[in-house]
Amino acid sequence: MDELDTEPPLVVVPGADPSARQLCFAWGPAEVLVCETLFGRAGTGDGVPSSSRVFVVRRDQDIYIQTLRKLFNESHGIFMGLQRSEEELAGKSRKAQLVQVSKNYRSVIRACMEDMHQAAISTRDPALQGQYSTQVSILSAMELIWNLCEILFVEAATAGALLLRLLDWVRLHVCDVDSMVREVLSSESPSKHKLFWNVVDVFVLQGRMDEARHLLSKEASANPTSMNMYKILDDLMKKMPMPSLGNTQTLTELELKWQHWHEECQRYLQDGTFASNPHMESICKILLGDEDAILEKKELMTTWYHFLVTRLLYSHPTVKPMELRFYAQSSMDLFLGGENSPEPLDMILMAAFEFEMHQVIKECSIVLSNWWFVAHLTDLLDHCKLLQSHNLYFGSNMREFLLLEYASGLFSHHSLWQLGVDYFDHCPEFGRVYLELHIERIPLSTEQKALKVLRICEQRQMHEQVRSICKIMAMKALRNNRLGSALSWSIRAKDAAFATLISDRFLKDYCERGCFSDLDLIDNLGPSMLLSDRLTFLGKYREFHRLYGEKRFPEAARLLLTLMTAHIAPCSFWMTLLTDALPLLEQKEVIFSAEQTYELMRCLEDLTAGNPDKQKFQDDDVETTKVEMLRLALARNLARVIVKEGTVEGS
Repeated sequence: MDELDTEPPLVVVPGADPSARQLCFAWGPAEVLVCETLFGRAGTGDGVPSSSRVFVVRRDQDIYIQTLRKLFNESHGIFMGLQRSEEELAGKSRKAQLVQVSKNYRSVIRACMEDMHQAAISTRDPALQGQYSTQVSILSAMELIWNLCEILFVEAATAGALLLRLLDWVRLHVCDVDSMVREVLSSESPSKHKLFWNVVDVFVLQGRMDEARHLLSKEASANPTSMNMYKILDDLMKKMPMPSLGNTQTLTELELKWQHWHEECQRYLQDGTFASNPHMESICKILLGDEDAILEKKELMTTWYHFLVTRLLYSHPTVKPMELRFYAQSSMDLFLGGENSPEPLDMILMAAFEFEMHQVIKECSIVLSNWWFVAHLTDLLDHCKLLQSHNLYFGSNMREFLLLEYASGLFSHHSLWQLGVDYFDHCPEFGRVYLELHIERIPLSTEQKALKVLRICEQRQMHEQVRSICKIMAMKALRNNRLGSALSWSIRAKDAAFATLISDRFLKDYCERGCFSDLDLIDNLGPSMLLSDRLTFLGKYREFHRLYGEKRFPEAARLLLTLMTAHIAPCSFWMTLLTDALPLLEQKEVIFSAEQTYELMRCLEDLTAGNPDKQKFQDDDVETTKVEMLRLALARNLARVIVKEGTVEGS
C-alpha cells in the first residue's frame, strides 16, 4: 500500500527543458495529453525555432497493463448485471443483493491481485517485478477501502454487527499472521518458539479467541507450573461476550454481560493472578482495553485502523456507526503520535469512518492510478441511494461524471472500447453525446472492426455515424480497387453520389475487361438499386446479360431498349448498349419489332449526331466500323420485320 503514500508523480517529457524550451499542451480525446516541445531557438535569427518535436503522454496507463484485463472485463459484467436488476431490487432483499454485488466486485479485485502476484513471482525481469509489485499494492489498497465502504455504506452495519464486520475486515487485510502461525506450529516445540507469544498476541488483538486459546494450551502442557494461570485466562477468554448476528440478545443485555466480564478481568489483574507471567498479564490488560498495553503491541498491528478495531473490541464492543469518527480520529492520533503525519490512504479511511462519502471518492480520484475504482464504487453507492446530496459537486451527477471519465479511458484502448460503449449507455444525460464523439475516433483498421462499430451505431440509431463509417470504408475499398466492397458500403451509407461513382467504375471495368466482377453483389442488389439512376442502370444492365445468357431474347431486347430510351445510361455507354443489340439483330428469329428497330435507329443517330467529339468519333476507324455494322444490321432487321409483319397482315 505504499503506492498510496505519495503524491501522484509529475509527468516528465523526455528531451524537454522547461527552463529553455517552450512547452504547449492540450487535452486530446481519450485521455491523451499532447505536448509540443520546441527546440533550436538559437541561430534562427527571427526567433522561429528550427525544429520541433511532439510527445504524446497517456494519462490512464493502467488500461494497457495486460494483467489488469480481468479487472476491466469481469467488473463490466457485474456493472451490467447491476443496471439490469435495478427494477428488481426492492424491499428487504435489496440490501442483500447490493451487498452481494459489492462482494463480487471485491472478488474480482482479489483475483486480479492474485494473478498479479503470481506474475511477479514468475517473471525474471526486475522492471516487470517492480511494476507487478506496485499493482499488487494498489489493488490491495483498493480492496481495503472498498471493503470498509461496503461495511459502512452498502451494508450499513448497525451497532453490534458493526464490530464483527470490522473484525473480519482487519483479519482479511492483515496477511503476515498466517505465515507467522505456520512457522510456529511447524516447529518441534511451538511454545518455545521465539514468535510464540507474538502469534498469541496477534490472535488476541484480532479477537480470534479460539485460536489464541489453542496456542495457550500448548504453553500450559509444556509448563505445568503455569496451569492455574492458563485455566483462569482461558476461562476469561472463553466467557468474553461478543455481539451476535442472529439478534438473540439486545445491546443492553450484551453491555451488561460485557460489564460483568470486564469487572472479573479487572479483579484477577488487581489480585496479581498473572504477575509471575508478563505475557499473560499483558494479555489480561489487553482484554481490559488498556490503551498503553495495546499500544505496546504496535509492531504487531502495523496500522492505526487495526489499533482502532482492537480498541473498540475491548473497550466499546457496541459502538454505533456515528460514534466511529471520534474513536477513529483519537486512534490515529494515539498510534501515529506526533512523529508521522497521515498518508493519503489514512485520510481516505478516515473520511470513510467519518461517513464523508464525497471525500472518499474525491481522495481516491486523486490518489489511485485509474478511474475504475471510483466509477464502480460511486455507481454502487448511487444504487444504494446515498449520493443524492453530492450531485452538485460535479455539475449534474457525480456517478455519471465518473463513469464518463472511466469509459473515455477505455475508448483509447484497441479492444476495451467495446466495454466503454455499455458504460456510456448507462449515462442518461451525456452518455449519448460522449459515445458519438468517441466512436468517430475509433480507427477502422479492419472491415471486421468497422462492422462491429457499425452494428453498435445501428442499434442506437446513430444515423450520422453510420453514414460516416460506411463512407470511410467505401473510400478505403475504392482506393484498394475492391469495387464490390465499396459498392456494398456506399449502399449501407445510402450515399447516392458515391454509389453513382462506383457504378461508373463498374461500367468502366466492364468496358475494359468485357465482364463484371462481384456478380453475386450485383445480382442481389434488389431494392438497393433504386438508390441512384446509375446503380439502377448497373443492376438492369446485369439483368440484361443474365436474360441473354438464358436465351430469353425477347425479354432481353425489351430491357435493352428500355435502358436506351429511359436515358439512365451514361452517354459514354450508349455505343456499348447498341453493340450489345447486334447479336439480337442477327438472330434467325426476328427479335425486335419495327417500332423497336426504329427506336434503335433513332438512338444510333442521336449518338453519332449529338456526340460533342463528332469529328474524333468519325476519324476513329473502329467506331466508324461499329456504326456501319449497326446500320446494316438495323436495316436488315427492319426489312425482315416488315416482310414478317406484312405476311402476317396479308394472311
